[in-house]
Amino acid sequence: VQLQASGGGLVQPGGSLRLSCAASGNIFRIVTSGWFRQVPGKQREWVASINSGGTTNYAESVKGRSTISRDNAKSTVDLQMNSLKSEDTAVYYCNVVVDTIRGRSAYWGQGTLVTVSQ
Repeated sequence: VQLQASGGGLVQPGGSLRLSCAASGNIFRIVTSGWFRQVPGKQREWVASINSGGTTNYAESVKGRSTISRDNAKSTVDLQMNSLKSEDTAVYYCNVVVDTIRGRSAYWGQGTLVTVSQ
């Protein structure tokens, strides 16, 4: 299973970005998809997640400003982030828990940098 994340970049405070992550491989089912972020010197933190039923959850720091969505047919998970703040600057990683012929496993994408700055 491979994950390809995209959509990061430089954005001004108050702006928006949409991150996307595409999963490929012999996947029977994507159980849960999510986004995490990490700032240098700090632990990776959970941002948002969506399960196979479409239930979403958000960290308090992004709640009301972000929307996570998934396309099961395309095996993608997106994170729309609005009203971005400087503290949203981080490397964002997508994560999926999938069922394959080998069982259930978790996988990480390569990370995409989001920089919120003037």
